[in-house]
Amino acid sequence: MTTAAIAAVTESGISHEVVRHGPVGSVAEAAATQGVELRDLVKTLVVRRGPDDYLFVLVPGDRSISWPKLRALLGVSRLSMPDADTARAATGYERGTITPFGATTAWPVIADASVEGRTISLGAGERGVALRVPADAAVAALGGTFADVTERAVLAR
Repeated sequence: MTTAAIAAVTESGISHEVVRHGPVGSVAEAAATQGVELRDLVKTLVVRRGPDDYLFVLVPGDRSISWPKLRALLGVSRLSMPDADTARAATGYERGTITPFGATTAWPVIADASVEGRTISLGAGERGVALRVPADAAVAALGGTFADVTERAVLAR
């Protein structure tokens, strides 16, 4: 079965691997199931800049968005995360499956600088499926940029 994300990454021509790993309950579990380091499992977060204005932020699994850094980069004083229904309407994907590849709108992409030069695992538009791609090629294919926009995540004990 092919998702819009798999079709889009295939069409982009970048090398990739489709990983079918089954259901997972957390980012850490997804990384373990896929056999990748937590920092290489990359969450695609949808961030709202304004009415009908979103962007994708690619965040390593062991990090979280640094709102001050992201606001400074974008030159805005306010950003927010849309609710699940709004994120789905903006991307065509439900949370946990969101990826810039094959999204209904090609929103801008900012990838955290820490993934530059690495092979990463992104959502593939369907639960239990991931795309393993070279970060540099993926960000280039998406017309994105790398920037320091995250901080170490505080892990619950």
